[in-house]
Amino acid sequence: MLHYVILVCLGIMSLATILNMVRLVIGPDMPDRVLALDTLYINAIALIILFGLYLDSDLFFEAALLIAVMGFVGTVAVSRYLLRGDIIE
Repeated sequence: MLHYVILVCLGIMSLATILNMVRLVIGPDMPDRVLALDTLYINAIALIILFGLYLDSDLFFEAALLIAVMGFVGTVAVSRYLLRGDIIE
């Protein structure tokens, strides 16, 4: 029963990821695209964790943790670039 619920959740998160990529491409201005990119990596983390639960593997959780750290650093770097025009002062 749990496998069916995980498959449904994988489908819903895949749809959310696709809609998020559409927002990333057609976003009217740069802050909308940064927000879409931030949400995209959160969706990717959820997909990886759900896939790890489905396959009953611990390796996917480590990959999700790495994506979370890199996504946070990337979001901060892009935000600083948009605000100040320079990442490192």
